[in-house]
Amino acid sequence: MKMNAGIITPKLAETKKFYTETLGFGVTFENEFYLLMHTPGHAAEISFLLPKHPSQQPLFHPAFGGQGVYLTIEVEDVDKMYKELTSKGVAIRIELRNEPWGDRHFAIEDPNGVGIDIVTYAPPAQ
Repeated sequence: MKMNAGIITPKLAETKKFYTETLGFGVTFENEFYLLMHTPGHAAEISFLLPKHPSQQPLFHPAFGGQGVYLTIEVEDVDKMYKELTSKGVAIRIELRNEPWGDRHFAIEDPNGVGIDIVTYAPPAQ
């Protein structure tokens, strides 16, 4: 079994630009109403769909409202990613921090309002 999350959004162009230029994602497939993207290394995919497209059933017509969804991207070196994104001028929504359960992470937001938690996992502090 394989899964990819999908977000229904009118912002396909902005979304493509953000994920490719900010996070280094690639485009797996694209047409005028659908965009399938992959992480560097092709470990995961995410898709984006235009709302109310006539090719789609009504279940897939309403656009995402911008709240209640987040993505987690695990990286080897969260400090390096933080420096890279801040040097690009990406707005940081949660500053780089350590959590007592072991995460070192920060968060950004995509053009659709999706929070993206960028994390390096570590064992909890003793």
